[in-house]
Amino acid sequence: MKTKLKIIATAASAATAALFFAPKPLKIAETAVQAQTRPTQIEFDQKAAIAKLREQIKGKEQLPASEVFKNIQTAMLKQRPAAQLLAVMEFGFARSLGVNCTHCHVPDKWEGEDKPQKQIAREMSAMAAQINNDLLKGIQNLKSESPTINCTTCHRGEVKPALNLPPPPKV
Repeated sequence: MKTKLKIIATAASAATAALFFAPKPLKIAETAVQAQTRPTQIEFDQKAAIAKLREQIKGKEQLPASEVFKNIQTAMLKQRPAAQLLAVMEFGFARSLGVNCTHCHVPDKWEGEDKPQKQIAREMSAMAAQINNDLLKGIQNLKSESPTINCTTCHRGEVKPALNLPPPPKV
């Protein structure tokens, strides 16, 4: 009986969470845009592209990213060292979403604004910063002194965040 109640309570919580957290269109330049749910499939050698960028910034690796790269708009990325920006893009964004650079960028036109995914990533990054800097600090009794979320928290290597719970274990 207790197990049935737990399953019913879990299902009810999941249904409520699914309704509350259901994806809504983002407004960008007065046009509703749904986040892309599949990785962009373009033949692209990410390792070679990153190596080329590292070669281009040689000697400037420790300068702030905003001084080395064009069109850096996200506050947390502007002051990071240029070399660190590449690591954040490669491991933080690309790996967390299971994509490569071409999901947000046109190769060799990195500063371009051709893809809406780039602006979505900026806004999602701002959302994560607000959660980390403002909202999590207000939750009492968390076991961590500095709780943190990042792209992986929701995306888990997928472009579309998981919105459903796995089925409950069989008892």
